[in-house]
Amino acid sequence: MAHNILYTYIAPFLERSGLGSRVDLVLLIFGLAAIVSIWIVGLLIDRKLRLLTLLSLLGFALVSAALWVGGTSVPVVYAAVALWGLTFGGAATLLQTAQANASGEEGVDIVMPINTTVWNLAIAGGGIVGGALLELIGVQSFPAVLLILLLIAWIIAWSAKRHGFPGKR
Repeated sequence: MAHNILYTYIAPFLERSGLGSRVDLVLLIFGLAAIVSIWIVGLLIDRKLRLLTLLSLLGFALVSAALWVGGTSVPVVYAAVALWGLTFGGAATLLQTAQANASGEEGVDIVMPINTTVWNLAIAGGGIVGGALLELIGVQSFPAVLLILLLIAWIIAWSAKRHGFPGKR
């Protein structure tokens, strides 16, 4: 949901730093970094799934902290967006692989539709929560909310060593 809050409302968020007219460049930077992330995840996922997942969440939390402190600075925003792409690009692959490994062959047909449903709920939730934050508080609230959501996700992933990241079955 954290990703979808920021991604859905990136244009109004960028207005704070004067980059409102450069949404195209910002999303290009995000996309190129995401491609690099997918490549890195592809190389390492079979050996470092849990570590990559934890690093992805931690990196995105650092992005949120940087945007909280320096979200009005053009260089900070560009650097944060690049790191955001690096941390989020491989997220779908990481989560799907973890779910498939945890469920085993007998459960994979059940967990993949659940993954799709949860992802769609995160898209809707990001739109709803982001819209409410935008209307009630303003875009300056996004980084703090993202940080809270990401720290919760990190704690869950950290705690899921035995059941969420059991290794290959």
